Amino acid sequence: MPDSGGSRYSAGRGLAATPPGRSRPETLSILQKMIAKSKESASGKLRIGDDWNAIRIIALSQSNPLKAIAELVENSIDAHAKIIVITRGREHGENYLTVKDDGDGVPLDPAGLPDFKYVATHICDSVKRHLKADGRGGVQGEFGIGLLSFWTLGGTLTMTSTGADQRLYQMIMKKGDPRYIVNLRRGLFTERGAEVKISPLLDGVRSLSGEKIQWYLASELRDRIRNTQVRVTVIDKLARKQYQVEPRQFEGRLLHQLPTVRSAFGEAYAELYLTEPAEECRVALTRGGTRVIADISTLPGLERPPWSSRYLQGLIDVPYLSLTPGTRSGIVHDERYGAFVEALEPLAVHLNGLIDAQRRAEEEQANRESLRAIQRAFREEMLVLPREEYDWFDIQSRSPQTNGEGEGQGAEASAGAQPGALERRAGEPAQRRFFDFAGPLYSVVVSPAASTLKVNQSRLFRALPRDRSRRRVEQDLTFAWEIIEGSGTLSSVSDQEVSFEAPSAPALVRLCVSVSQRDIHCSAEALITVTDSLDVGVDSAVGNARGLPGYTFERAAGELWRSRFDAGRNLIVVNNGHRDFVFAMRSRALQLRYLVRLYVKELVLKNFAGLPAEQVAERMIELSLYVEDKLKFS
Repeated sequence: MPDSGGSRYSAGRGLAATPPGRSRPETLSILQKMIAKSKESASGKLRIGDDWNAIRIIALSQSNPLKAIAELVENSIDAHAKIIVITRGREHGENYLTVKDDGDGVPLDPAGLPDFKYVATHICDSVKRHLKADGRGGVQGEFGIGLLSFWTLGGTLTMTSTGADQRLYQMIMKKGDPRYIVNLRRGLFTERGAEVKISPLLDGVRSLSGEKIQWYLASELRDRIRNTQVRVTVIDKLARKQYQVEPRQFEGRLLHQLPTVRSAFGEAYAELYLTEPAEECRVALTRGGTRVIADISTLPGLERPPWSSRYLQGLIDVPYLSLTPGTRSGIVHDERYGAFVEALEPLAVHLNGLIDAQRRAEEEQANRESLRAIQRAFREEMLVLPREEYDWFDIQSRSPQTNGEGEGQGAEASAGAQPGALERRAGEPAQRRFFDFAGPLYSVVVSPAASTLKVNQSRLFRALPRDRSRRRVEQDLTFAWEIIEGSGTLSSVSDQEVSFEAPSAPALVRLCVSVSQRDIHCSAEALITVTDSLDVGVDSAVGNARGLPGYTFERAAGELWRSRFDAGRNLIVVNNGHRDFVFAMRSRALQLRYLVRLYVKELVLKNFAGLPAEQVAERMIELSLYVEDKLKFS
């Protein structure tokens, strides 16, 4: 008889019943396939298994206490506040932080009371998201989790707002507690707006000074503060100081007429400044005026120049990017982000061109400064060494000046002076020349300070008094010369210039001069090597005076020469492809010292051509010693 249920496969018989014409294994196989197919096609809707655990995860996702404070300030700005006061203080033995504003306060419910219940029970369902959907601009929040960031700051949050009855109401939330309490708060009078108080502060937040809060908000909310004209004040009662949050001002030259950063999702705004390279130079990524990423070069696809060049300051505001809800300091790398990276390419090409031009200008300026430093060093060196032994640069070409720049035979005149410089000097206004008069005595130099003489030979030595600005001092001076080591004869002991006659035996002589100007006293020494005979060619080693040459670069990677003198152009050609030059580029001081040694090499080769290699090496050591002593690294 048929089953009562009208089915051939009754539930009572289960798998024991087998359809006619089929074996039991076949039936089992068919049923297993049917069950597997039903599982594959199963669907459902995601839901939170533990609501409180989800809230805990969201509350603890914000790791930066400064960002949490910025979230509270942004809530006030979104509530149309014009004045926001952040107070850091201590009461009843506990540190606290308050954020008070004069904005709209907490929205009222139908009964005219602050709707704290909606705030506490609509986490992740912010009313601001609905406002944005209705087309209202100037609102930053959208996730409904900003208030939970108080867990990063302290243990208890007390939020106060005014009802329609002009009485104060407050909501209290505690860290780690799923409950909230709303009650009436007593007060002498009510004010417009809302106040959030967090107390006690966590141990790691107590050191968060008012100055740090001010600097962070000035960068984090720069454009939001500028655009809304809100006044944000930080009162640090513990330090007894008050700070006004001023939107951060970038340094450098503002770049105009930049390529538009436009994608299918919208247009980004770029405010960029070109400045000198520094480690603190960053381009920030913002959304709606709030900083999201402090350094755009940390983002995937943007870890390259110009963003990593450190030549740029400023920001790029991208209103259409998707933010990570937990911290709001990260970006979702979706199609919007990909479109933004692609839209940045024309701007990046333009900025790289500007930075390359800036680098070339900096290199030219550095080369000019290096050449001036080298000129100063060789000019000072020529006061130390006998000028008749080194006569390649046109150092002696200028006559002594009445203003004190010249010294005796003009040995202190600038190297490589341009024709007509003296005429321009003479035509300068008298007011300018007045300031060139020397001040009090500050130092003295003996010229030459190092020399070599044959026995029984004589040489003139001159004292060069100077003021603090290295101008020659001439008034109210007295001189006292003496031989403090060795022997010899001086023509005078009280003149500015004296003649020294070497003894009849080889020796090292130390000659000292003391200069006095009223109650100021200075002294200097000269070292004289008295020898039986001089090296052949020293007295007659006079080159062709062509002025101090400049230098230029020629890249010859793989070749061994470091430099060579181009007599036709009066230039020293430096091989910037040589490994030594590449090594010297690590610092400006090392590069300048390397260039000086190349100058020394070319000078010695020019002055002492034909001398034995040993004597040439001795001259290079001598010249390097005195020139590098006078080298100033600025």
